[in-house]
Amino acid sequence: MTDLFAPMWIVISLPLVVGAVSSGWAGFSWGVLAAALCGGIPAVVIFGGVRRGWFGDWHIGERSQRPKLVAVIVTLVVLALTMLVVLGAPMVMVACVAIMLATLAVVGPITLAWKISFHTAVAAGSVVMLAWVLPWPLLALAVGGVLVALIGWARTEIRDHTPAQVLAGAAAGAVATWATLVILL
Repeated sequence: MTDLFAPMWIVISLPLVVGAVSSGWAGFSWGVLAAALCGGIPAVVIFGGVRRGWFGDWHIGERSQRPKLVAVIVTLVVLALTMLVVLGAPMVMVACVAIMLATLAVVGPITLAWKISFHTAVAAGSVVMLAWVLPWPLLALAVGGVLVALIGWARTEIRDHTPAQVLAGAAAGAVATWATLVILL
């Protein structure tokens, strides 16, 4: 669960799904841009950083290793957001990337003092985003809620987080996403 639903995989796949569902192939193309900048490049940085010894593992389990990575990711998300706005992407795609920035704005500072779960923050935020764009929001929330709970359980089971850290991450991601969607859409 921890590997399959790692934040980078969700961040890469979410814009593709949101784009395709909301705008077909054109939306999928916008999703490729967002996925590459917000998830693809950070994944390369993470895997390269693990190989070079900058990070202990690709989940960035050591909290002290997170700040520089978060700064790189914030820069890339801002770049993606700027490009989407300037190039005239559909507002739902702009919102999809804006929720990434909003989640980072909430969870990033917390991780400096406490090891909040990025896994559950990203997963819960993605569930809210999908419930917003899919034709069956209650089903998306129900299935997504179960997946977020399983991810949280897995993160505590392998002792990367406490239950409080996974619950706080899920709450932060869901609220940041919901607030951003309400404001932008």
